[in-house]
Amino acid sequence: MDIKNICILGAGNLGTRIALQAALSGFDVVVYDIEQKALDFSLTTMQKILSHLHRAGQIREDIDASFPAKIRFTLDPQEAVRDADVISESVTEDLEVKKKVWRQFGAIAPEKTIFTTNTSYLLASMFAEESGRQEKFCAFHFHDVFYSRVVDIMPHSDTDPGIIPILEDLGRKLNQVPIILKKENPGYLFNTLLLALLGAAAKLLNREVASFQDIDRAWMVNFHMPMGPFGIMDSVGLDTAWHIISALPDRHSQAFAALLKTYLDKGKLGEKAGEGFYSYPNPEFKKPEFIM
Repeated sequence: MDIKNICILGAGNLGTRIALQAALSGFDVVVYDIEQKALDFSLTTMQKILSHLHRAGQIREDIDASFPAKIRFTLDPQEAVRDADVISESVTEDLEVKKKVWRQFGAIAPEKTIFTTNTSYLLASMFAEESGRQEKFCAFHFHDVFYSRVVDIMPHSDTDPGIIPILEDLGRKLNQVPIILKKENPGYLFNTLLLALLGAAAKLLNREVASFQDIDRAWMVNFHMPMGPFGIMDSVGLDTAWHIISALPDRHSQAFAALLKTYLDKGKLGEKAGEGFYSYPNPEFKKPEFIM
């Protein structure tokens, strides 16, 4: 299958990055969202990312000269999927929302379209049926896109095996490293490993063994990392972390979910909101004296 047109559902953090990388990789991209302000923010974010990539020497200015022409933004579902070879869904990590989205777009997408979800912890099998084409449905999960260049390809039991090599090839064309899972696993590979780290950090904080700053320092200094588990949670988004952790039944997870909820109630969603465990854009852990 010759993939040329990619539709992005959801103009949030990852949807924006996937769309930009797809455009820079030569694909024609349509970004859909239900709110104009989300589309406007997506475009602004793309421009900031390009500027950063230029300064870092990771991209030449002439490479992205045509990128605006490769991306369209729309509030119209029909326009979004009209020529889509692949749909990449990055809407809120909420099962009922995803079911609603796939009922809508499964009904209007062209017959050729491959359906993919960028879900972090839900399983594609939980809502693939809503698309009406389970065999063309697969998890295609990105991380950061520009710096953490892994894309997880995780089929469910009804996924047509024939679309796996298509997505693997697409992943490489998007400058990612494809990782193929043999079976469904909540959190894929990296997120499963990461959740173990965050869970241990949360348990230490809940038990008041140390401050979140010292827990981060222990990780950063010993493993020469630029941030610790609480900095990571700020980066991911405390709302996303809460959605994931609140679904875990053990008492330590529930206690930490309750703590995170106090942050959410104050609008402290992490880096994207300017404040979480740390304050942004100049968080404490990025200052040299933090680990001295």
